[in-house]
Amino acid sequence: MSDLTVVICNYNYGEYLRSAIDSALDQTVGAPHVLVIDDGSTDDSHDIIRSYGARISAIFQENGGQVAAYNRALAQVDSTYVIFLDADDLLYADAVKRVTAAFESGDYVKVQFPLDVVTHEGARTGVTVPQSMTVADCGKLLRAGWLYPSPPGSGNAYRVEALKRIFPIPVTAENLYGADFYAIYGIALLGHVQMLDLPMGGYRVHRPAANIASPASGSTSELAFANSEDPLAAARKGEFRWSMLRDVVQQRLSETLPVAFFDFSVEKTHFAARLYHAPLGRRWRWFVRESGSYFHTVLANPFWSIRKKLAVFCLTALCLIPLASVSDRAVRYIANPLARGGRNGKLQPDAS
Repeated sequence: MSDLTVVICNYNYGEYLRSAIDSALDQTVGAPHVLVIDDGSTDDSHDIIRSYGARISAIFQENGGQVAAYNRALAQVDSTYVIFLDADDLLYADAVKRVTAAFESGDYVKVQFPLDVVTHEGARTGVTVPQSMTVADCGKLLRAGWLYPSPPGSGNAYRVEALKRIFPIPVTAENLYGADFYAIYGIALLGHVQMLDLPMGGYRVHRPAANIASPASGSTSELAFANSEDPLAAARKGEFRWSMLRDVVQQRLSETLPVAFFDFSVEKTHFAARLYHAPLGRRWRWFVRESGSYFHTVLANPFWSIRKKLAVFCLTALCLIPLASVSDRAVRYIANPLARGGRNGKLQPDAS
């Protein structure tokens, strides 16, 4: 038995839940403990969970949101390490083996790994997240206000003892979701983060493969990457979550984080909302009057190479070209990894 728990927080994801549970159980090393927190599902999730019998543990709670589910899970977990696997994602067979080995190779509080982006049907798109590798002192830069590049929730493994210094997170009407934000960034204040360079799982995007390969022209949905939230709404909630994290860190760790944070993913969301399908005059006004914080997260970005900074700067400059089709394509390319296409322009078959 592995000294790692895979926690699957589920709400009405019965369509994908069995694949997530099976991927957690079918590991190449001793099977990890699998704990499913069902957050008041009304679909067939309960039947799916019960069909596993004693192979997994399960907690059925009233719908309270992701933050409440993380809190409940950490109150139960007694292993050394934990992965929070989203119910629509999956782990590859050697994920637990490689993650455990990474933890044992040094004094790390978090091990993160890239995720292959897969379609609704499970086909690989040729895109992985995050797009940048983390090689710096994440905690030091976080204290300066820089959010370090991290995969979505399923691509992170944590040392439980450290994570329990951040959780439980207060549950309020405004703070039901985004639990992975507090885990990903809070943990970096407690020790070193290790980044593996090979994808260890799949991040599912809830769109048919045909819609990803040939997005509907003129639709702002082309800018969307995450599943659960509108990109602009998610960016705004990031500001609230940072404020909440500041309060938690002040109370639990007696540290004071900056009032504001820097994150290119947030800036590019505002950039895309302002410039996508925008007339040339508006695009020029943004460059002249409103682009300061955007370009700061490009040029001062401590996680990027000079080459990448130059590439993003040049792509952004394409938005000044009068031809709207060129400008919109550049915006899509910057805003959404899926707009960059898969290997050789084709979707990859699922080989998990």
